[in-house]
Amino acid sequence: MLLPEQTASDSDFLRNIAVLNESNILYMMKKLFSLIAALVLSFMTARADEGMWLPYALNGQNLAEMQAMGCKLTAEQIFSFNQPSIKDAIVQFGGGCTGEIISPEGLLLTNHHCGLSYVQKHSSVEHDYLTDGFWAKSKGEELPNAGLSVLFLNKVEDVTEAVLKGVTAQTTEAEREDLIAMNARALRDDRKGDRKVRVEIVPFYSGNQYILFEYDEYKDVRLVCCPPWGIGKFGADTDNWTWPRHKGDFNIFRVYTAPDGSPAEYSKDNIPMKSKWYLPINLGGVKPGDYAMILGYPGSTDRYSTSYTVKNVIEEEGPAIIDCRTTKLDNYRKHMDADQEVFIMYASKQASVSNYWKYYIGQVKQLKRNHVYEKRLAQEEDFMDWVNADPQRKAEYGDIFDGIAKKWDILDEIEKSFIYHREAGWNGGEAIAFSRRFMRINKMFEDKADKADIQAAAEQMKPQVETFFKDYSMPLDQDVTAALLGLFYKNISNDLMPSEILRIGVATNGDFSDYVAKAFEKSVFTDKARLEKWMQKPKALDKDPIFALAMNIIESYQTLYARYEEAQNLGNEGERLYMKGLMEMQSDRNFYPDANFTMRLTYGTVEPYKAADAINYSYYTTMDGVMAKYVPGNWEFDIPQDVRDLANRRDYGRYANENGELVVNFITTNDITGGNSGSPVIDGEGNLIGLAFDGNWEAMSGDLSFEQKVQRTICMDARYLLWCIEKVGKCDNIIKELVIK
Repeated sequence: MLLPEQTASDSDFLRNIAVLNESNILYMMKKLFSLIAALVLSFMTARADEGMWLPYALNGQNLAEMQAMGCKLTAEQIFSFNQPSIKDAIVQFGGGCTGEIISPEGLLLTNHHCGLSYVQKHSSVEHDYLTDGFWAKSKGEELPNAGLSVLFLNKVEDVTEAVLKGVTAQTTEAEREDLIAMNARALRDDRKGDRKVRVEIVPFYSGNQYILFEYDEYKDVRLVCCPPWGIGKFGADTDNWTWPRHKGDFNIFRVYTAPDGSPAEYSKDNIPMKSKWYLPINLGGVKPGDYAMILGYPGSTDRYSTSYTVKNVIEEEGPAIIDCRTTKLDNYRKHMDADQEVFIMYASKQASVSNYWKYYIGQVKQLKRNHVYEKRLAQEEDFMDWVNADPQRKAEYGDIFDGIAKKWDILDEIEKSFIYHREAGWNGGEAIAFSRRFMRINKMFEDKADKADIQAAAEQMKPQVETFFKDYSMPLDQDVTAALLGLFYKNISNDLMPSEILRIGVATNGDFSDYVAKAFEKSVFTDKARLEKWMQKPKALDKDPIFALAMNIIESYQTLYARYEEAQNLGNEGERLYMKGLMEMQSDRNFYPDANFTMRLTYGTVEPYKAADAINYSYYTTMDGVMAKYVPGNWEFDIPQDVRDLANRRDYGRYANENGELVVNFITTNDITGGNSGSPVIDGEGNLIGLAFDGNWEAMSGDLSFEQKVQRTICMDARYLLWCIEKVGKCDNIIKELVIK
């Protein structure tokens, strides 16, 4: 499932832009001769289905390709600030996914895994919406979700000149970053003013261009429908990132506004949104060659990175994350399988951890299989041949790999420890991670703040305490923490390890079980009653064993981070110039920017593929495949009785295809990544035909290199969506609200 876990504050995924090339000649050729345009497609430097395009900057080449593939929409119908368009139905959901409006009254469709954490918060053993599903039969039954918001894009502006003000050729990288941060902050504050909007300034093409995005943020988003686990999570970890797939990966929410239609916090007086645009649903189904368009918010790709990045992912980053998450998941499953209450508490957490655990397993494997490192080396050799052929180019680009090499000399040394600090250290055990939220209060003791101010600060933490302990199992966390600390000690060299972990590891020969058990018994962060007692009369936390360990890990991490920043400063200029040089060298290429959580459009077709020798996959799966995978009582492959009854009767109604099958999933050649989860799959006339939710195993290297022959987007068929709503959920109220063609 395509669910990014890292935000802009967690990683340097924000990548970069330049103005897309215009090709008016090609566009005119398409207008006059569609056949000629189709022939031109076969000679493009990049295939039509590769690319995450800025929808407001579609050029003649893009439009010609789209029209030749079956798109009947104009650029204005897809994206416009002057009139309602499809872009007005597309939202960034919850900060890490995509959603789309599908009714005049603000119904919002997204993936099951995108809304899973909110469903989990509403669930209990008595009301197990995770297992049984949730179906609101009226607007009055829809459930509010604290902390959930959606963003609608309302403005885009190139602000490169303003952001780079004061930056010269003599500016150091550190100075450059400071100037950019200062300029961007001032620009955001100026554009935002007192308005209730969100303003983001994002780098493109390795910092060669900066774009401002302005959003309306709606914070009253209510849960309407969630299918049972045996539909929405069917196949779970085993099927994740694979094809064939048989998953009903959807949730439905509704956006509410103030009575005047403006964005508002939750209120019982709020009303359903009057949608500016919504997507009708096409019941016609799909066949090979059908046009498919996806709009959404892909999170992060690194398609223009150097061979150094690829080598590091294969040798350092990927294996380290896999090791840490395997250990974490093993302990999760032990406790979740033994206790249904724990299963409910940790369902969303487990899904989040396992998603990118399997992603990295696949990515490392496919980077090797697809020879991506070797391809990057060849590209860099071609680049340097081009550079050395011209004295002026040699003066500008001749030594850029010197700084890049120095950057990776440092990162190769510290990367594994860097990851372990995050995955097994301060973000490994839950109590350790939670204790970090109290750093501000402890700092107040160090600064000898007024007792009343400290008490007030402690009182402000009460909602976070309630939220944390609602879904916290101390026995599970104790096992996870002990196992991860032991893994940390075993795999990281002494000089790159937090001193406290080193001290304990030496004293216990790497067995952290007793230490962690005693720490959990004493710490206020592992027991709600102890923490509430502390909050009544707060005192310094330095002697709390969990807090002290967290601070030691953070101190060690900060030391490493200083070296990380040093490395970035050494390589940033070279990587920025490399991107600029590539675009100059391949001036006839239509470059698309790397994903960075801004709205993108991708276009392709419905197509089968050959996965390997003698392995040829169809383009769709059916309910027959769901039933073939059924394993009674298995958390991954169990199916609710009512769903089995419907399938056994082949009670598919108008949602069956011409062969009497209920199509569950299909695949397209679209280019997507994490953050696209929940994106609509749209036909050539602007109708919803599916819901994107995953990529396929053979193309797990796709974030670094698009694999033309095998890369596919896995989609839930719109007919399966409607069947689940009508037949399983019995929500005729929702069916009546939709526009179905």
